[in-house]
Amino acid sequence: MLVLDANILIRAVLGSRVIFLLVKYAGQVEFLAPDTAFHEAHEHLPRILERRNVPVDPAMAILDSLGALVQTVEFETYGRLEALTRQRLASRDEDDWPVLAVALVVDAPIWTEDTDFFGCGVATWTTDRVELYLAGNLQQ
Repeated sequence: MLVLDANILIRAVLGSRVIFLLVKYAGQVEFLAPDTAFHEAHEHLPRILERRNVPVDPAMAILDSLGALVQTVEFETYGRLEALTRQRLASRDEDDWPVLAVALVVDAPIWTEDTDFFGCGVATWTTDRVELYLAGNLQQ
């Protein structure tokens, strides 16, 4: 299992590496993201696309299709950990608490490009290193 941050969902739309890894390991590794990560990606992606002169509608369709590869975890599953996870992320980006909460609930690492998760008590993987985890996880 691996919990994805919103920035990974956005990278899946903007680039090729993330989507390649999601497709390659789908069915072998369970990818999860809190509902808020999808909401955040939906909120920020249109502005990013417009700045890059990328058509918004096809890119947003790609984001929506990620639901076939990444399971959405609803608030009811992780909400009880809000206080604890906000405390662990204090003086960083506390708005990322749902990602950390899901990781704690399912006992899984986080895939992110956000250094705010470093030192929060859960392993984190960045895109340039995550395949080490994914491939190693299959060998166990």
